[in-house]
Amino acid sequence: MAVFESERQLYAVLQDVFDRLIAEPATIEAFTHSNLVIRMNFTDPAAQALLDGRQPPLEVFFGETPGQANMEFTMPADLLHRIWMGEESASEAFFSGRIQTQGNFMKAMKLLDLFRECERVYPDVAAEHNLA
Repeated sequence: MAVFESERQLYAVLQDVFDRLIAEPATIEAFTHSNLVIRMNFTDPAAQALLDGRQPPLEVFFGETPGQANMEFTMPADLLHRIWMGEESASEAFFSGRIQTQGNFMKAMKLLDLFRECERVYPDVAAEHNLA
């Protein structure tokens, strides 16, 4: 059974995750000063989030958003859930091809702190949404 019942539920969970990070700007400062725009494409359910790290505060857009991104990731939404819950390794998912990527990955190092912070807050958000 899928973790997320709909794109709407996935967006609500992601919104809560990023709202918590935006409330603690120092924790994501490396990303918000990175000048990076990241597009996250999801399957099952089909959804998209755009993370704008060109200047503080972090801006997050849900749904199809026009414009270029420096990097794009495509993965099943359930895989993101398992990674942020600490149940699966992001590097293993990447190297196995379950996370597909496009863009300059030397810049991806600036994204690591942001994703670590997502992993920190996600279990509480998932529990609040009855996903844990």
